[in-house]
Amino acid sequence: MIKAGYNRIIGLGICITLIFIFTGCGEFIGNKTVIKLAHGLDTSHPVHEAMLFMAERAKKKSNGSLEIDIYPNQQLGTEREALELLQIGSLGMTKVSTGVLENFVPSLKVFGLPFLFRDREHRFKVLESELGEKFLNDGLGKRLKGLTFYDAGSRSFYGKKPMDSPEDLEGLKLRVMESNTAMNMVQMLGGSPTPIAWGELYTALQQGIVDGAENNLPSFYLSRHYEVCKYYMVDEHTSPPDELLISTLVWNKLSEKEKEWLKEAAMESSEHEKKLWREAELEALEEIQKAGVKVTYLDKEDFREMVQPMYEEFSKDPEMKKIIDAIQAIK
Repeated sequence: MIKAGYNRIIGLGICITLIFIFTGCGEFIGNKTVIKLAHGLDTSHPVHEAMLFMAERAKKKSNGSLEIDIYPNQQLGTEREALELLQIGSLGMTKVSTGVLENFVPSLKVFGLPFLFRDREHRFKVLESELGEKFLNDGLGKRLKGLTFYDAGSRSFYGKKPMDSPEDLEGLKLRVMESNTAMNMVQMLGGSPTPIAWGELYTALQQGIVDGAENNLPSFYLSRHYEVCKYYMVDEHTSPPDELLISTLVWNKLSEKEKEWLKEAAMESSEHEKKLWREAELEALEEIQKAGVKVTYLDKEDFREMVQPMYEEFSKDPEMKKIIDAIQAIK
């Protein structure tokens, strides 16, 4: 009896949660459409600010008939969980790193290749090209439609021990995203890759579960990881963008006009985010140095040589080689 009562309570809790999620993911109230957008970032993050900007633009374009409710800080789950909710239509939109998205859309694992882009300008040219639009649509078969990319800068390593060269990564337990490409890269550099949810990483660093991690400057600063890790090694090994997605189950219910408003608002927010990101990078660099973090700039050629086998492995797949060649051909 006790067990049966307990199970009923658990079942009721699950039902209440599902009702909360389902109502509003793409809800149509009279002449108003409300879409829920969930993500894992802090509210002070430039990408969160860009999504707020998008919501404002969509509301203005639609004269208030299209609203986007945003739930930050993993309120509705991790990045992977948010993607799974999109696939069943229980959540309308999300923002995830392409590093996580590669588990659902294999072509995006190309963004995990170290030193794929020549520089920041080249990265934007790729993302804003016809090839970039193809990447946004590659998830349609998985009920995931990309609306735009957000700049997520370049990722570098940081930790609790001095980091002055690639050799300093040897034997370190390093947190990575849930990405096979990222895990392979860390292994190639001599480290021990450890996938941990972003929201759990601060505690994992504190408790010594991992020795360090890799991420961009604003994320390192805004997560306050600099309180635990006093060494940041600027190698800028990868630049996987963030991607804003909508469930096709929700997208297909929108009118053509709503689709137009939403796509325009997303693209405008992407342009707005570029400026926010640059400002956030400069602020983060200044603030972590004030907090006593030692920032080291490395010769990237040392890293390039160590990860070259990843390109050789990727090139064994004809389709992946074609994608890499197309990216490198963009001038």
